[in-house]
Amino acid sequence: MIIFSYYNGMQGTTTGFCWCKIINMMRIRHSETGDLNRIMELYSHARDFMAEHGNPKQWGATNWPPQALIEKDIEDEKSYVCVNENDAVIGTFYFTQGKDIEPTYREIEEGEWAGDDTYGVVHRIATDHSERGIGMFCLEWAFSKCGHLRIDTHADNTVMQSLLKKLGFTYCGIIYVREDKDPRYAYEKYDRQ
Repeated sequence: MIIFSYYNGMQGTTTGFCWCKIINMMRIRHSETGDLNRIMELYSHARDFMAEHGNPKQWGATNWPPQALIEKDIEDEKSYVCVNENDAVIGTFYFTQGKDIEPTYREIEEGEWAGDDTYGVVHRIATDHSERGIGMFCLEWAFSKCGHLRIDTHADNTVMQSLLKKLGFTYCGIIYVREDKDPRYAYEKYDRQ
């Protein structure tokens, strides 16, 4: 089992005991039905956070995501939660991987994807901001599972765009989702090894 941990302000990995002082310990696990209320609280918090930071349309206009979708994500084992050292749920996201798994990524405008092989996708990432680095931790975990990760975000979501650039994602172009007509900026991180 690989445990990701943040220590001394830096991200690291270990497969055993880490004797260094660990400031924050987080782990990722599949979401369970019992997590549903907390997950929906995280999405409510995320909608408020996005609106406060100049992005009221991405999820706020439609109260996205609907609970039925999250229930299906949990049933399909594609919903994940990030828990802290006290096992409190502090983040959530959707993750899957495969060949050509995201239909909205088939058409990209004003750019192109770096590779067309198997890739992972993260959607609907949300955190409670109770600890630093939750979103970074979730994205790095997903990337570690596939080595080729795609994600999109609303043009107004400058907070997420900044995080993606910080983590080494490359802007690839514009895609559109079924839920609305607003453009989404498409990003990709690709380990070519």
